Amino acid sequence: MAELKKSEKIIEIVNVSKIFDETAAVEDVNLYVRKGEFITFLGPSGCGKTTTLRMIAGFDIPTSGKILLNGKDITNLPPNKRPVNTVFQRYALFPHFNIYDNIAFGLKLKKIPVTYVNDKGETYTKLQKLTRKEIDEKVKNALAVVDLEGFEKRSVSTLSGGQQQRVAIARAIVNEPEILLLDEPLGALDLKMRKEMQIELKEMHRKLGITFIYVTHDQEEALTMSDTIVVMKDGRIQQIGTPTEIYNEPANAFVADFIGDSNILNGTMVDKFTVRFCNHNFQCVDDFEKNEKVDVVVRPEDIEMTDKENGMLSGRVISVVFKGVHYEITAMVGRSEMVIQSTQSRAVGDIIGMNIAPDNIHIMKKEFTVNKYDGYISKKNTVIFGDGKFDCDVTQLYPGSHLDEEGYLITADGEKIDLTDVDVTVEVGLQSIEISDNADEGGAQGHIVSLIYKGDHYQYIVRTEENEEDYVFDSEDLWNENDFVSVKIKPENIRLQLKQEMKQNG
Repeated sequence: MAELKKSEKIIEIVNVSKIFDETAAVEDVNLYVRKGEFITFLGPSGCGKTTTLRMIAGFDIPTSGKILLNGKDITNLPPNKRPVNTVFQRYALFPHFNIYDNIAFGLKLKKIPVTYVNDKGETYTKLQKLTRKEIDEKVKNALAVVDLEGFEKRSVSTLSGGQQQRVAIARAIVNEPEILLLDEPLGALDLKMRKEMQIELKEMHRKLGITFIYVTHDQEEALTMSDTIVVMKDGRIQQIGTPTEIYNEPANAFVADFIGDSNILNGTMVDKFTVRFCNHNFQCVDDFEKNEKVDVVVRPEDIEMTDKENGMLSGRVISVVFKGVHYEITAMVGRSEMVIQSTQSRAVGDIIGMNIAPDNIHIMKKEFTVNKYDGYISKKNTVIFGDGKFDCDVTQLYPGSHLDEEGYLITADGEKIDLTDVDVTVEVGLQSIEISDNADEGGAQGHIVSLIYKGDHYQYIVRTEENEEDYVFDSEDLWNENDFVSVKIKPENIRLQLKQEMKQNG
């Protein structure tokens, strides 16, 4: 995003982190929100989006970093002193009040400064409550914005979910905040009502002209309504961009997988603007280093079906599902699955050709190529890393060395070394990790926190509980997110190196 003049930024979040019980809910977040913008925080449950919203509202105070409003530091300002109103998923309406009284509640408590002139011509200011007429006018205006004119006397309990949502929004906007915060506000509505409310919210934003900061885990909602989307994962921002940028130019495999349907495949750059995947060289518009391993993203709607003789790729159809506006066709291309969305159908077993235009092939840097850890050698020549303990081959630390009968390392020069507590760096390849549902079988344990399908295999992340260490690996087997598993690594697949400072001092 281009750098803006300071005056255009209404909110700035600078190096903000929030830690609960030693766990980072939000980690080093930096972003700004323009005046009048509709910006959405998007991500899976637990990614930090609601915590970020709560810090803007003042309900949570950052552990570090600062939040600026119109250039002024509001990090420690209480919520009632911020020109901000929040709409929650649970609307928190007063069931014993009618609609008018629900919306007017905040106005009746509000005091505004009014300037008077005394007999001597001196001006002075008094805080006083709004008049009944002023309250009436503001409530009527708010009801008009949310399309509920004439509903003033209705009881809240007689309203549908969508109408209750509108009352909650009217109650928030009646105070004329500079910023409206919306935390999963459509989460309690059914699908049809959600879609209607998405359009209505966008229209309200246009009418009001104020800044909307919206939180959702629903990708379609974010793409439909937002000017800007902030994609979050594990408390960190993955990408900031317009809906079109996020969809067409995902920053990494997580964003590509989370936003819409994607074919994510392993590829290699074989030449300038040329990538090889599925045993075929394709022209593309992204340039990377020659021979670099990359992730390739092709959206299902961007694959053109043809007859097998005229296709860049050919494959056998293994599944056809009608999705209302298109068919979703899955074809096996070698060992990889390719998903195609088309208005034309094919039969299971058909051999089809596929063409992909250069600008429909998006190349991304591989996020994970190897697991790296700091570790140390323990007694019995095992290695401790990643909250786990594994058997390993310590002789790789000293070329030409071997172990004597007592387990001491003997160097090529005959020197005897006790390796206990020696610091090492550890590398483990993505193909070198296996998991088991038997917790005692592996050297470390954790939950599967992420899985992304990459054409012919899944890429998993297992995260330990103690220090939240990650093990990233590829597997053809299907496991479920949140499964508790143990991590197994064979000794020959653990690459060890003495810490650099030890080598220099040794």
